[in-house]
Amino acid sequence: MRLIAAPDKFRGTIAAPDAAAAIADAARSRGWLADELPLSDGGEGFAKILGGRQREVSVVGPLGQAVMAHSVWSDDGLTAVIEMAEAAGRGLLPSPQGDDPVRADTTGVGQLIVDAVAHGATTIIVGCGGSATTDGGHGAIVAIDDAGGLGTATLLVATDVTTRFIDAARVFAPQKGATPEQVVTLERRLEAVAGSLARRCGHDIASLERSGAAGGLAGGLMALGAQAVSGFDLLADLLSLDELAVDADLVITGEGRLDASSLEGKVVAGLARRLPLTLPLCVVAGSVEDGMAERLSELRGASVVVRSLSELVGDTFSRTAPHRALQLAVEDLLSEVAIGG
Repeated sequence: MRLIAAPDKFRGTIAAPDAAAAIADAARSRGWLADELPLSDGGEGFAKILGGRQREVSVVGPLGQAVMAHSVWSDDGLTAVIEMAEAAGRGLLPSPQGDDPVRADTTGVGQLIVDAVAHGATTIIVGCGGSATTDGGHGAIVAIDDAGGLGTATLLVATDVTTRFIDAARVFAPQKGATPEQVVTLERRLEAVAGSLARRCGHDIASLERSGAAGGLAGGLMALGAQAVSGFDLLADLLSLDELAVDADLVITGEGRLDASSLEGKVVAGLARRLPLTLPLCVVAGSVEDGMAERLSELRGASVVVRSLSELVGDTFSRTAPHRALQLAVEDLLSEVAIGG
């Protein structure tokens, strides 16, 4: 029997590669073969899952302070993968105050892209997740323009959301500390930026799905010619998920919180849609919103088994000892769930 351990990160507790290792360890202790396939939807951890040589770059952070950010490079030196959160992420502003949500911009993301172009990247993948910004990509565009543009490099924007440009303020800015009044300010600013982008590229970026990702950074980069794609599907393709699934008997995935947002472009939903219906799927999450097993099963068109770490081992243990908590949950799951004999 062979299992694929394919979790996302459990935000704040365990990274996706470590979660995959915990799931695989538990499976092997029960006599299974296990492949570790950590996944991402384009948010934090996206670049490191792909692996490769890292390059450290000093860039301008979301409020103008210098931060050290990284790009991850393919072995041939032609593809650079960037996580926008490294340069303009919420993790750099853990407690935004006052006008921080309005001031925060994406200049550092543009500088990372410029650095990748300068060092020979012909394809640049930007993971759009975990942003602290709602500037419509203005800072990034200015940084790229000041450096002379993208040259012939191809730009891909990887995101888990389909939110449109103007809606980014209403949907995401409150998560970044914006007050209701600031949300209105940011919405008006995005409207102005959308007009500028339309004049620049000749079409209405604001009407495109995914253009609102990362506070509109995705839309700004799309105005420069970037193609916006599903972060999950891009990573799944690069890691050959479909090929691995052919000989698998079970897939176990997971994330920190399984709720309604998990159904919109996240790893769990991506696997539910993409895997063959004949391949059983199980989800182990830190916590689970009521009714999610039924909603996932409806989305998939086949039963999905769901387990909650907080219910199984308690919230404190699942957060302080996530590796062991995952092992216990998977051992319990494999003992109780009948998978093909």
